[in-house]
Amino acid sequence: MTSSMRPTPPAEPGVRGETLRRGLPGFVSLVGAGPGDPELLTLKAARRLAEADLLLYDGLVPTEITARATRAQHFCVSKRAGRPSVDQETIHQVMVRGARRGKRVVRLKNGDPFLLGRGGEEALALRAAGIPFEVIPGITAAVAAPALAGIPVTHRGLAAGFTVVSGHAPAAFEPILGAVAPGSMTVIVLMGLRNRGRVAETLLGRGWRPQTPAAIVLAASTPEMRVWTGRLDQLGIAPLDASAGAPGTIVVGEVAYLSTLVGGTPARTLTAAAVAQPERTLERVGKQGNV
Repeated sequence: MTSSMRPTPPAEPGVRGETLRRGLPGFVSLVGAGPGDPELLTLKAARRLAEADLLLYDGLVPTEITARATRAQHFCVSKRAGRPSVDQETIHQVMVRGARRGKRVVRLKNGDPFLLGRGGEEALALRAAGIPFEVIPGITAAVAAPALAGIPVTHRGLAAGFTVVSGHAPAAFEPILGAVAPGSMTVIVLMGLRNRGRVAETLLGRGWRPQTPAAIVLAASTPEMRVWTGRLDQLGIAPLDASAGAPGTIVVGEVAYLSTLVGGTPARTLTAAAVAQPERTLERVGKQGNV
């Protein structure tokens, strides 16, 4: 979206009616809700929620965040694996229809709208329909969840980069993980709890060491947050209670061991019997690197 085609964003609080004058179109905000903690919501996101007339939110967004949209109609448009979900085209239609009726529409997504959230598809649909919109980034769980567990996704001497993949289906992650050289970077898997065993098999098949540190962060930034740490070859049998539907973030790489050293946000810890070769990781941490 070029600057010449970008519409003027909604007015700030106190002049709300200016964007809803008769004859003027509505406006859509594609908003990132962050990892779950309402205090990690951006100021602009909170402002748009307070201004909203129509709120379309993902199922993982906590009620403490959706409750900020006090004036809006609320509709859950959740997409969760194995559960009934709203068709993506229907979401597009509802956003467009609401905006054409002069409403301020907020499409609220867990994490960041442009990271595995179909935000790009929704932006294209809005542009094709001639609807003015904006994108408000959010803190992604791909970085926030490891950080809250005491895991930096990059660390001098351990990892100079990271890759983020969707774990919802092997067809989505296997081609990417199969191309990642063993130990070359940190691997972050979102929406992959059900397929964590297959993720481990893929990396092991690529030549990753069975002893590579791994971690799983459940319900990051919420009071229910839990952290499992162990080895890559234990990832598939990690004793997790995923039945409650809590979102999970998988971390694989030497940096995962730092969770035991750095700590992080207080959380119930589920640690495997043996975490791989901490002396190797500690040795590498102590070395100078170009990271």
